[in-house]
Formats: sequence, structure tokens, C-alpha cells
Amino acid sequence: MEPTRLTKSSHGAGCACKLGPAELEEVIAPIRGHAATIHPNLTVGIENSDDAGVYALEGGRSLVQSVDIFTPVVDDPADWGRIAAANALSDIYAMGGEPITSLQFLAWPRGELAFSIASEVIAGGLEVMEKARCTVLGGHSIDGPEPTFGYAVTGLVDPDRVITNAGARPGDSLVLTKPLGIGIITTSIKRGNCPPEVATAAIELMTSLNDEAGRALAGHDATAATDVTGFGLLGHLAEMCDASGVGAEIRFEAVPVLEGSARLLAGGNWAGGSQRNLEAIRPRLSSDLPEESVKLAADAQTSGGLLVALPPERASAYAQLAGGREIGRVTSGGALELI
Repeated sequence: MEPTRLTKSSHGAGCACKLGPAELEEVIAPIRGHAATIHPNLTVGIENSDDAGVYALEGGRSLVQSVDIFTPVVDDPADWGRIAAANALSDIYAMGGEPITSLQFLAWPRGELAFSIASEVIAGGLEVMEKARCTVLGGHSIDGPEPTFGYAVTGLVDPDRVITNAGARPGDSLVLTKPLGIGIITTSIKRGNCPPEVATAAIELMTSLNDEAGRALAGHDATAATDVTGFGLLGHLAEMCDASGVGAEIRFEAVPVLEGSARLLAGGNWAGGSQRNLEAIRPRLSSDLPEESVKLAADAQTSGGLLVALPPERASAYAQLAGGREIGRVTSGGALELI
């Protein structure tokens, strides 16, 4: 019997299934400012499209909370679970927080996929949650038309060390801690034309935690941070710029890219979610680069790296510690440039 291909059981792959930036704004706009989203203790809410919410507790600590679920990006069930866990934890690390508990969510197509496969997915996720020292409290499962898995994660953070996407300053350097190209590769995996060595490298990247990069934010005077996921580098950079009232210049030649992803892109492996990213960002983007470069910068990532703004004198040390690379700078005004 042929092994079950999880990526064939869903319409899209991973964070590329997210609503596009314009679609999400259409959904969110009517409820912005709703009383249920406002509280004196709520220090970070939905207003700036940040990675997680932050709620102040008594005793000088704050809760950091986020949720992330998505469809399969790979065919191995345990790897999918590991990726989902690392992706969900990343939102907490991007805020400078430390995850403490999580709740699982599972949708499973009864009668189409064996429940034993779902157990493997969950086991993979538990492996990464154990590594992160994040306790899984339980969760919720439903019968759904396609497999979907993820976590709601709660963390703790010192209120004085919260890092949001709204503090970037002109002159700051921008550091990216993981290479791009994941969306292109997962699209290729879904289509069955991805070289095994390229897939293996992408899976290793997606299952790696952003824990060290997150813990080093405050110690390196980071002014803003976000994790790069479904909206791609350009989309999440635009959110940071809008929240901070700044612009940015990205040097594409400095941007790390997974080996093999450019070749796969040239072969037509391009996700619908990445196309929505490109359409949303193009009206405000200034670039004379080839279309392939712009597409890579808009590629929807799953469990991508952190994008961090910090003083230029701290950028090199942070990039070295986080395994990243300095890719550009924050500018005044609201322009986004890819050069």
C-alpha cells in the first residue's frame, strides 16, 4: 500500500492557507474597538496585528497568549505535529515571552484518515512542546473536512521586557533569523516534485524553535520583533512599519534563502497564499528587482524566523547568537523598498 499523503488531504498547505492581509482586514475591521477587546490590563491587543496578546497580572508579570492552527505542510504525521508546535510557540518567543502551557486543537476527517495517524501528529507536537518545557493541558477535537492541527499557547513575560511590532525606529537594523523559501518548498512537497534533500532541510528549519532568538531580544535592546509566517517577509515587515510609523529598506542579496527554493519557484511552485501576499504588498512596494526576488520576499512561511529591529551596534552580535543575518534597515516615512 502507498503511504498516506497528508498534503493531498487539504486544499492548501500550512500558513499559506491563512486569509490574505486584505481579507483579514475586511474581517477584523467591523470589530475593532469592540468592548470585549478592551481592558485596562490589556497592554497588547489586536490593534497592531501583533503576534500575541499581552495581559498584565498582579505581581509584576504578564500573560502572553496566541493561537495557531493549519493544514498539513508535509506528509509525515509526526513532522507535521512538530512543525505545528514550533510555529505556535514562535508567537510567544517573538514577544519576548516564555511559553508555559498550551492547548491542542485537532480537526480530523472521520472515515477518510485513520485515527492512528492523528495520534502520530499529536505525538510529534508533544515532542517539541516537551523540548520547549511547555505543558500541554489538553485540547479539543472535531470531525472536519480536512485535517487541521495546532495550539493555543500561554506564556509569561516581564512587563518591562515585552517586545511588540510597534517600536521600530529610523536607523535601526533589521535581522532575520531563518531563511525564506519555505512556502515554495511546501508547495512543491504537496505537488510531489520536491527533491528529498530540499524537503529535509525545510522540515529541519520548520521544526527548530525560535527560543534562543526570543530570549535574546531584550538583552540586545530590540525595539520591535515579529515572526515571519503566512504573510511572508514583506507582509510582516509592512505590519511592523505600520505599527511603528516607519518605513524600511531590505537588501535582497543579504536575505537568506533556502537552497533549492529559487529553482522550485522557477518551476512554478507558488502558493495561492503567497500570491495574495504579493497582491496586497505590491501597491506600496518600491523595487526594480526581478519578479522571482519579489516573490521570494512575499513567500508565505510556516514556522519561519523572527524579524527583529534593533540598534545597529547590537545587530551583528544578535544575528550571530540567533543564527540570523542583517538584511536591511528601518527608515523614516512609510516607504517599503526592496533593493
